[in-house]
Amino acid sequence: MSMLEEEREGFAAFMLRMRARGITSKELFGAFEATPRGNFVSAEWSEWLWSNRAVPIECGESLEGCDLHGTILHALDVQPGMRVLEVGTGSGYTAAVMARMADRVLSLDRYKTLCEQATLRHESLGLSNIIVRQADGMEGAPEGPFDRIVVWAAFDDIPRRFVDFLTAGGVMVAPVGPGDDIQMMMRFEKIGSRFERTDLEPVRLQPLTKGIALAL
Repeated sequence: MSMLEEEREGFAAFMLRMRARGITSKELFGAFEATPRGNFVSAEWSEWLWSNRAVPIECGESLEGCDLHGTILHALDVQPGMRVLEVGTGSGYTAAVMARMADRVLSLDRYKTLCEQATLRHESLGLSNIIVRQADGMEGAPEGPFDRIVVWAAFDDIPRRFVDFLTAGGVMVAPVGPGDDIQMMMRFEKIGSRFERTDLEPVRLQPLTKGIALAL
């Protein structure tokens, strides 16, 4: 299944914006094109699918704007054969895009509803290399280490303990900063037992919350 015809104009504009930022990866664009973004949000938000505006999804969460997705996945640089950990499944969209480039994606979310719905969406697209699990993202995952980690909620401080969840030379992209203010999206590369950090762009995402949701 590929994107619907009405999405193509928005997708073309998205590619032009990415190229203006110096992002030209054919593999990344191919993964985006092969993953119909409209499958992951309510039809009422279809006009915003390929904008840089976040749109609401279930459980009070949101699907971030496509430009942020493009910037982060470019910085993450997922390659064939890699194992990826995602903290913050949301609609399941980003996991679906990464699954087209990686060997396996493990995606964690604190909301059972989001996990179940994302799994159904992945199955409908025939993506069998994604595992979605309700879990506390702050705890990482025992299946590590991973080649890549992406986190969609903000840490208060540099997440140094996550260095143990990465392979040598592995990369993690995550926002760092106060939960009620602007944060910085950062790229961390594991060098020995430490992180080498690169700042990407300011963002405003929800803080990473400990535990799992009991009601949703």
